[in-house]
Formats: sequence, structure tokens, C-alpha cells
Amino acid sequence: MSAALRTQVGIIGAGPAGLLLSQLLHLAGVASVVLERRSREYVLGRIRAGVLEQTTTEILRRAHVGARMDREGLVHHGVELCFGERRHRLDFATFGASVTVYGQTEITRDLMEARDALGATLIYEAEDVAIEGVAGSAPRLRWRKGGEQHALDCDFVAGCDGFHGVSRASIPKPKLTTHERVYPFGWLGVLADVPPVSDELLYASHERGFALCSMRSASRSRCYVQCALDEDLAEWTDERFWDELRSRLPADAAARLATGPSIEKSVAPLRSFVAEPLRYGRLFLAGDAAHIVPPTGAKGLNLAARDVDQLATALIAHYRKGSDELLNVYSAVALRRIWRAERFSAWMTSVLHKFPGRSSFDRGMQIAELDHLVGSAAAQAAFVESYAGASAVTGTAT
Repeated sequence: MSAALRTQVGIIGAGPAGLLLSQLLHLAGVASVVLERRSREYVLGRIRAGVLEQTTTEILRRAHVGARMDREGLVHHGVELCFGERRHRLDFATFGASVTVYGQTEITRDLMEARDALGATLIYEAEDVAIEGVAGSAPRLRWRKGGEQHALDCDFVAGCDGFHGVSRASIPKPKLTTHERVYPFGWLGVLADVPPVSDELLYASHERGFALCSMRSASRSRCYVQCALDEDLAEWTDERFWDELRSRLPADAAARLATGPSIEKSVAPLRSFVAEPLRYGRLFLAGDAAHIVPPTGAKGLNLAARDVDQLATALIAHYRKGSDELLNVYSAVALRRIWRAERFSAWMTSVLHKFPGRSSFDRGMQIAELDHLVGSAAAQAAFVESYAGASAVTGTAT
């Protein structure tokens, strides 16, 4: 076994949450080492959404990784909701709000390059990571790489390794409570080099099921249709996908739908999940290790950014001021925000999707919810506050 490394914060997971935490800590003079079980190429190859709240874009700029986002990101001042064969635009600008469309893969790339430029220690392909000693005062991380055993001594451990990672699984079961809702459908997503149907995201609630038309750029689209969880991708030709998407859109949007060969095609399950508390001794959970939201509300990446920004602030206070007050309230403060995002994401999922066994009354209630939203300024203000992450009254972050 090689000699143990030493750092202040050991971070597990080199997705956007772990890399952003490492970057924020570094800029404040706090040392960290990042462990990732996958290769760098694998991490960069993951296709994820990228609808960024105003608060998230501010965090990325503060982390010195916002330049390319500001150049290439698409700023949207609204979204479209489609139901009853009609399109309804919700205007965010009325409430002084906006979102930025910028892919998670691009954020990860920007963070990797920023960490490389500052000489960060990022260890990829770290296998069999084990967490020790977090209940005491001397945490240690162990892993295997290149046939050798390695170790890292640190003051704190940040678990940013996703839903299936080792961090949450390392907390004794009696010390952790989990809450979960698994939805009885998934999203079939296609990435293609075709112009978007609309200049803004288009959400459709249809008798055949939910659909979403999104984008990565002015020439690359990311589109989804609600599907069964056991769908066989081999049966979904590109032609079948585009035909199904077209059938769920209002006629004018369907007429504008440009089609082309898919670059990537996949089925994503939907679930709501919260673990609590988010701290066990000197181990702190953040991002998907702590919570999962259905993608309908575009909250996942934004929640992760808020988690690590809050955690970084608390860790910096520990090292600069000798104060653990913010570390002690990290879990309680984060969970209030997380549950609000869970509520909004579950609500959006409930009103836009077709659920098994749904009655005509249930469908009528969905339409009534959507009709109330597009017809009420107060309802729109509340929607914008949740979706864009800013107060519809003051324009400040929530």
C-alpha cells in the first residue's frame, strides 16, 4: 500500500457537484482531493439536462467557471405549456426572472478545466472506495487503483457520488431515514442535431402522455416522450420517436418539428427521493447522494449547486473562523430547500403526465390545474419563483 495522502476535505464524486465544491473550496484556500470511480471520459460522456436557475449561474460565475456559459448559454425568459391543443407561454420577464440553458456536460467540462488549471488533485478510476472514521475525528478514504491500495486522511468527507454511490451507503441504517416515490413511467429521450421546435422549452400534457421539447443550442435539440419503464430501445426507431413526439404536440408546433438521426437515445426512470439527515459525523451528503427529483421541474443540478455552495460556505467558516455553526445547521437548512424543490417537481410531474388507471375526472383536474396556472398572475408568480429559483416579487434568489 502506498503512503497515505493528506488533505482537508476528501470529496467523493467528480460530477458537477464534487468538482464545484472542490473549486469553491480552492478559491477560499481550503485544500481538497476528489475521488471518482469512473474515467474522466465516462464522466464527460454522460448526457444530462442543463436548465440553470439564476442562483446557479451566479454560483458558477463566483466559482470562476461562468465565462463560456455566459457566451454560449441560451437565456430564456419563459416556457411554453401545451394542453388542449393550445400553446400557452409563461412570461418570466414579467417577474424579473430568467433561466439559462447550458448542458450539464459543458458545466462538467468547464469545471474539469478550471480544476486542472489550478493543479487540483483529481483521481479517476478509484475503485472500491471505502469511508472510515467519519464518526470520529480522523476520517480516512481508501481505494484501489492500478492494482495498488491507496488512502487519504482528511478532516471532512463530502459525499457527492450520486444516488448509487458509497457515501450514503456508508451511513449506518439506524442513523438514516429515506423517503421515496417511484413513478410508473419513464422518459424516452433523444438528442439530435436539429433546430428546436420553439425558442423556449415546450412542455406538453397530452392524452397519449407527456412530451418535452428542449435544446442544447440553436442547432441541437433534446426531446422526450413519456414511456413505459420496460421499453425496448431497439423497437424505437428514430422515425417512430419523431412520429410519437409529433402526435403529442399542438398542430402548429408539430408542423415546425424538424427531425433527424439521433446522436443519443435512452430511457430514464423518474423518482423522488430524500435522505435525512445529510450529515453523519464528519461525512456530509450533497447532490444526488442526498436527493433525487423527477426531471420535470429541472431542479436536480440546481439543487446540487445550492448544496455544495452551502457546504463550501460552512467548511470555509470552519477553517477561517474556527466556527462550526454553519456545519451544524447544514442538514436542516438544506433539507428545507430540498423539500420545497421536491414539492414543485412532484407537482409538475403530477399535472403533466398520464398515470396508469387515471379516470376522466383525474384528467379534468390536470387540465383545471394547468388552466388555473396560465390564467392566474398569482399562480404564475409562484411558478416562476419555483422554476427560475428567484422571488417573483423581488427578483432575489430563494
